Amino acid sequence: MIEALSLRKRYGPLTAVDGISFKVEPGEVLGFLGPNGAGKSTTMKMIAGFLAPTAGTARVCGFDVQDDSLAARRRLGYLPEGAPGYGEMTPAGFLAFVADLRGLRGDARKARLAFVRKRLQLDAVWAQTIETLSKGYRRRVGLAAAIVHDPEALILDEPTDGLDPNQKHEVRGLIQELAGNRTLLLSTHLLEEVEAVCTRAIIIAGGRILADATPAELLARSRYHNAVSVQAADSIAARAALDGMPGVSGFEQDEREARLYVFPQGQARLAEAVAERLRQREVAFTGLRQEHGRLDEVFRRITTSAPATQVSP
Repeated sequence: MIEALSLRKRYGPLTAVDGISFKVEPGEVLGFLGPNGAGKSTTMKMIAGFLAPTAGTARVCGFDVQDDSLAARRRLGYLPEGAPGYGEMTPAGFLAFVADLRGLRGDARKARLAFVRKRLQLDAVWAQTIETLSKGYRRRVGLAAAIVHDPEALILDEPTDGLDPNQKHEVRGLIQELAGNRTLLLSTHLLEEVEAVCTRAIIIAGGRILADATPAELLARSRYHNAVSVQAADSIAARAALDGMPGVSGFEQDEREARLYVFPQGQARLAEAVAERLRQREVAFTGLRQEHGRLDEVFRRITTSAPATQVSP
C-alpha cells in the first residue's frame, strides 16, 4: 500500500535521504523514528508527492507517485509537519474546501464532514478562524483534512504534536481505529507512542535505515529487557543478598529512587527467584517487577552510533 524504492534526496552537496527502501502493508502502522535532521519528513514528502526525489521512487496503492501522481494522491491522506492551513479560514470553511478538492459530493460529503467534526472534537472552534486556534486545535484541523476523503493510506507527520495528554489519547485511538483496513505511516518523537499504536518501527539517521523491527523486537535489544527492578529502602542490602545468585550477570543501583536493577544472563527470567531470595535473606522490598526494556535507550544507542549525514566530495 505504501512503498519506498531506493529513495534519495540531495540538496547540493548534502544527501538528506540516502537510498531508503521499505514497504508498509495494509493494516500496519509503521512508526518512523529518528533524530532531528534524520530525513523523516523529507522521505514522507517524497512518498506524498510533495517533493520530487533525486533518485528512486515511491508507490501508493500500487500507483507510482511520479508517473501516476494524481491516482496515488487520490488514495492518500497526508498530514504535513506543522499542519499548515489557511489562517483566515474557519475549520468549517477549510474542511469544506478540502472536501470539494477531494471530489466529495452530496450525502457522502455531508457525512464525512460531520464525521471529522465530531471525531476530532472541533465543535468549539468550528466557526473560529484557524489563525486564532491553539497549536493543538490546528493539529486536529490538519488531521481532519487528511482523513476527510476516507483514504486507503495515511502519512502523518507528528500527528500528536502540540496536543495535551487527553487529546493525544483521542488521536491515538483514532489511529488504531483507522488502521483496521488502511496503511499508516507516521513519524513521531514520542517513543511511548510507538509502543501504544505502532505495529512496526523504522529508525533512521543520516538519511539511512538503521533498524526495522516490531516494538517488541526493539525492546528486546534493550539492556533492561527482562531485568528485574527491585524497590527497596536499602538497595545496598538487596544487592548484597543477591550477589552470587545463579543466572545474574550484574546490577545497577539507582540510589535516588532506592531501586536496584538485576540483570539476567541471556534471556533468563529471574523475577520469582529474586523475590524468593530476598525473602530468604530477610531483605524488605516494596516493589518488584520484570522490565520489558526501554525504547529510549535502544534509540539512543542505534542513532548515536550512526554515521553523520552524507556530504558528497
